[in-house]
Amino acid sequence: MMLGTDYPENHLPDDDGVSFLSAVTPVLSAADMAFGNLEGVLVDGGEPGKKCTNPNACYLFRSPSRYIEHFKAAGFDVLSLANNHARDFGDEGRLASMQTIAAAGLHHSGLEGDFASMNINGLDVAVLAFAVTKNSNMMLDYELARTIVEQHATSHDIVVVSFHGGAEGRDVTHVPFAEEEYFGEPRGDVVLFSRMVVDAGADLVIGHGPHVVRAMENYNGRLIAYSLGNFATYYGISVEGIKGVAPILVVTLNGDGEFIDGQIHSTIQLRPDGPSIDSRNRAHHLIRDLTNEDFRQSGIEFGEGGRILPLSGGSTAP
Repeated sequence: MMLGTDYPENHLPDDDGVSFLSAVTPVLSAADMAFGNLEGVLVDGGEPGKKCTNPNACYLFRSPSRYIEHFKAAGFDVLSLANNHARDFGDEGRLASMQTIAAAGLHHSGLEGDFASMNINGLDVAVLAFAVTKNSNMMLDYELARTIVEQHATSHDIVVVSFHGGAEGRDVTHVPFAEEEYFGEPRGDVVLFSRMVVDAGADLVIGHGPHVVRAMENYNGRLIAYSLGNFATYYGISVEGIKGVAPILVVTLNGDGEFIDGQIHSTIQLRPDGPSIDSRNRAHHLIRDLTNEDFRQSGIEFGEGGRILPLSGGSTAP
């Protein structure tokens, strides 16, 4: 998510982002906990932490700190700062974003050693955000990630893991079951990572990074969503074609973290508007088809209207 940037020039919505999430607020605000991945920083001023030799091919995202109120009003509870834009304005920018998020009463995870913990309906819930980028909770250090999840699983009833990994682009919708790269940068083996953290005690795994949706699987009674695509990006990130199709994924877990059922609310971005509910259910159809193609058995039943249910037997790789 990136609701607009004021750097290096003003690319903010005409209404200052007030209505950008209004169409999806009823769905988000109904959740016990709503999570999203924040690309860029929430900072007023400051100098970039990276230099762009070609500004046309390099994007820096800086949203005003007041935009945290848009996320709060929409119903978000937790924001990930584990991605390749969280340090666009250096470590200082990410730290300032963390302070802005916390001051608004929301939670954050992403900086190395930073994890969210909250009590929801009497359950202790941890949200652990990983990425392949510097100074983040490192997805590529699989053994460390496993240890972190194990530690939180012993002290929390529910553990949610987020990862920003995998290659990018419209041609990477299929899960490769292998280590991925993007412009020579290692982006991890998302299946290896996701199944490993479930084995370590994670109850829900949410992927983002490829900028397109990917398959889902029900692994050992836990739901893994390998990529939820582009959801709410006002500027600088392509939303053409399938890049503008994304779900709001609603998942019901029991007190032990088991996947009970879920709902894919398909959304679409048609600029300059924010995400809107897609009556054609394109995200649901695309995720269903990719899941059926990538797994001999996904352990998921895709029903009418975007509903998803667990199937006995779990998932199997191709």
